[in-house]
Parts: sequence; C-alpha cells; structure tokens
Amino acid sequence: MHVDARMQIIQGKKQSEVGKVKGFRELAKLSVFSVADVEALTGNVHTARSMLARLMDKGYVRKIRNNMYSAVNPATEGVVASKYQIACAINDSAYLTHHTAFEFYGLANQVYYEVYVASEPRFRDFDFEGITYRRVAPRINVGVVEPRTTQGVRVTDLERTVIDSIKDVEKIGGFEELMNCLSLVHYLDEAKLRAYLDAYGVQALYQRAGYLLDYFREEMQLSQEFIEYCKNQVGKGTAYLLEEAKHRGVYVGEWGLVVPEGLLTAEEHGGDPLV
Repeated sequence: MHVDARMQIIQGKKQSEVGKVKGFRELAKLSVFSVADVEALTGNVHTARSMLARLMDKGYVRKIRNNMYSAVNPATEGVVASKYQIACAINDSAYLTHHTAFEFYGLANQVYYEVYVASEPRFRDFDFEGITYRRVAPRINVGVVEPRTTQGVRVTDLERTVIDSIKDVEKIGGFEELMNCLSLVHYLDEAKLRAYLDAYGVQALYQRAGYLLDYFREEMQLSQEFIEYCKNQVGKGTAYLLEEAKHRGVYVGEWGLVVPEGLLTAEEHGGDPLV
C-alpha cells in the first residue's frame, strides 16, 4: 500500500476515535475556549477541569495560555483555532491591527511570525506554536469590524489599517513592506481615511499619510480633494517620514516633510519621482 494512502487511513481512524470522545465535538466548534465554556457543557466546574485535563493528557486539547485552550485537529495535529481567532480571544476588546490586519485581508507581501493585537487591557506578549502575540495599545476606538466570513475575529478595516501602518512603520515590517502592502490596495474610502486621521489629530500623520497616499492616488481611487484636505492640515512644523531622514534627507516643501534621499523613485514604484 502506498505510504500516503496508509497515512490517510491512519488519520481517518484517528479522526473517528477523537470524534467519539465526550465533549470534543462541542469544544472543537468553539475554536478557542475557557474553563467556563467547558463548565457550560458539564454543568460542574470540577467535572469541567477533570474533562479538560483528560483531553489534554490524550493530546486532544492544547493549552494556549492561562485559561485559553483549543481543540487539536487530528488531520493536521495543529489546533483548530487560527492565529487570528487566538488573538481576538485574548479578551473582549482584542482585535487585529497593523501588519496582521493586512495579512488577514490577503494584502501582505510576507507572512510574519508576529501577530499584532490591539487591546485595552494590558497583557504580556506570549508565544504559541512558533507565533508571538504582541499587544498594541489602541489610541483610537473606531474602524474595527467583525467579518461575517470568519467566526470570532475582529480587525481594523482597510482604511484604518492603512493609517495605522503609516503611523507605526515598525509594526508593518518596515517601509519596504509598507509600500508593498499599499501597492496591493485598489480602493480606499476617503471619508473613512479623513475620519481616522481626524481621530488621531496628529499633524505629522496628515503629512506622512498625504504624501504616501498621493503617490498611490490613482491606484486607490482617491480624489485630489482628499489630498488637498491633508495638505490643508500641514502647519509650520517639519515632520520626518522615517527616522533615517533626520540624518540625510530631502525636504518636500508642499508637505513640510523630510524624506530619505532617493526613497521613492520611478524605477522602484512606478510613476513620477516624488522627490
């Protein structure tokens, strides 16, 4: 018998056996669950803890962190919960942000082994199955959605993801990854962009966002009025697009912005040079 066929038979038997384990099917449907969820099934906290210990001992359930568990998929031997579901189960306020949000939307150029989780309560960063979950302190509380297609996930909408990532380039994997992600965006709602920029109310963010979004204006279907709106927020202060621009950069007068010399060129990103 072929090795792959034999493995499929073994996995099929294992799935069948696991499916008969009391409580497993119900817990697997939850993706991520707590002791209280198990208690709701058993009706008794002591029985719940006993069941949980038995399932973990058999390798049917894995502990993610304190009071957070997920059932194991016997076909893959990984937990049934995705990294996005795990992140959003940390607490009731948790949601995906920055590079992780781009990944969720399928717009990231690279897959990272860090998940950025915005959360009002503090929590310690933790590792699970090779992925590090990092807390981001949210500064605004708008632009968070719950996609109908994915159970238990909350994420910044695309417009806020763009603004957040321009604001915090280090949480997007650097400027090159930011530009790669932005290049994959083909439409943005400029009313939402304005709302999030206004919510932050930071002059330097208007400058950075306006400068970069002007570069992708046609691809993102943004109006010249939106670009002018950003320009109108530029005061007398000088901002820096990136930290390295403080050492060697070019001043872009219309934006009051210093950018690293030769950062955006026609050869690298298409269109006319911005500097």
